[in-house]
Amino acid sequence: MDDETGVEPGAAAPEDEYARRLGVVDAIRAGGGDPYPVRFDRDRTAAELHAEFDALEPGSETGVMVRVAGRLLLIRRQGKLVFATLRDGTAAIQLFVSQGEVGEEGLAEFARLDLGDWVGVDGEVMTTRRGELSVKVRSFQLLAKSLRPLPDKWHGLSDVDTRFRRRYVDLIVNEEARRVFQIRFAAISAIRRFLDARAFVEVETPVLHPVPGGAAAKPFVTHHNALDMDLFLRIAPELYLKRLIVAGFERVYELGRVFRNEGLSTRHNPEFTMLEAYQAFADYTEMMSLTEELVAHAAVEATGSTTVPFPDGSVDSQPLDLAPPWPRRTLRELVAEHAGVDVHPSMPLAELQKICDSLGVPYDPQWGPGKLVLEIYEKTTEHAIVGPMFVLDYPREVSPLARPHRDDPALVERFEVIVAGRELANAFSELNDPVDQRRRFEDQAALAAGGDEEAQPVDEDYLLALEYGLPPTGGLGIGIDRLAMLLAGVSSIREVILFPHLRGQA
Repeated sequence: MDDETGVEPGAAAPEDEYARRLGVVDAIRAGGGDPYPVRFDRDRTAAELHAEFDALEPGSETGVMVRVAGRLLLIRRQGKLVFATLRDGTAAIQLFVSQGEVGEEGLAEFARLDLGDWVGVDGEVMTTRRGELSVKVRSFQLLAKSLRPLPDKWHGLSDVDTRFRRRYVDLIVNEEARRVFQIRFAAISAIRRFLDARAFVEVETPVLHPVPGGAAAKPFVTHHNALDMDLFLRIAPELYLKRLIVAGFERVYELGRVFRNEGLSTRHNPEFTMLEAYQAFADYTEMMSLTEELVAHAAVEATGSTTVPFPDGSVDSQPLDLAPPWPRRTLRELVAEHAGVDVHPSMPLAELQKICDSLGVPYDPQWGPGKLVLEIYEKTTEHAIVGPMFVLDYPREVSPLARPHRDDPALVERFEVIVAGRELANAFSELNDPVDQRRRFEDQAALAAGGDEEAQPVDEDYLLALEYGLPPTGGLGIGIDRLAMLLAGVSSIREVILFPHLRGQA
């Protein structure tokens, strides 16, 4: 057997190896043992052992007895000794198994364990002559027999699609994958603490909506049998959260899954995580301060710094600094700078179409001026913004839930945060005029009648809520998956979603 990997040279085919390991399970049961016992009471984690004993001198024996448990990732046999690497959910620790401690039969039994097996051990904390912190095993117990062999530790799962389909295996052998998710989890925890400390209340709103709304997206539809009615997986929690502002909850947020029936790409997954937060008596300027402070806080808590690698993976790219304050530029200014044209929703439709033609920006003849302005920006300018940057003041036509701009009624008080050419956040001064909101919904309904699958329908209950009075409110949405991508320095959304959606296998 190979001393480094524990894998036989010319290893058996997976089917044969599965059959061999299944035979081990049968043999254990035939001998009165249990290959899947009900529990094991450990008293230390690997990380706790490192924290307490990493300063030990080489060749030390402590006399401290511990019980640890985890998965075997390496087995190395050297005569009457076996060295093994055991990893739990916190770290890895070496096991030192000697014939003198466990006996000849015990050593042989341990040596028959396979990579991937879960074991619990009792033993003494020590260091080897080379200074490796170890547990000298006095006794051990198989906790769960792994019937499938792990991938080669040097190459892991080489096929990217297989990595995502078998994420449970990827996370066993892929240190980089574990790093990415540790960053994601730390960032989400930091966001909650940040908002909680500012008197925001975390709430839960429905996932099944009778009317899809809160964003421009095609929803998934399902049917409730008992009520005999179609319902929609939410595309955003926005309209329910603003109902709570109406109800008197002045600062609310929700961190949850949303669903959009769209294509798959490096930046899109049909099921993803969104943070939405709403604050009464605020506008989009206060949401800018909240956003940059929150993102910077999450970066420091998750990575130790506000400086993150540029997400294209290139060593030549300059890192991104997320420390506030971030530049604030209008959409109009940026298009003029990057595309060399001055555009505004008040311009004649034909003139904007001519500009699109000159820039090679495709468009639908049914689109209005505001949609054309947005399309020009997205096709010519957005991808060139390094950021982080607040892009301000979007056309009213494409922002049906945002308040009209106080200085220009053709625009709304809306910003997007752009980092490395990607949208990270979207926020408004919220529209709280129920008459104007009804007109906007009716305009959207007309677009839907014309075939626009992403247009928002009229939500009569939300309009009723507005009629009871929504105070001046600022709202914010941040894509958590894209934030995790940014902080971890990865370029595909699948790297930060534990179980991304994939095409069916043939």
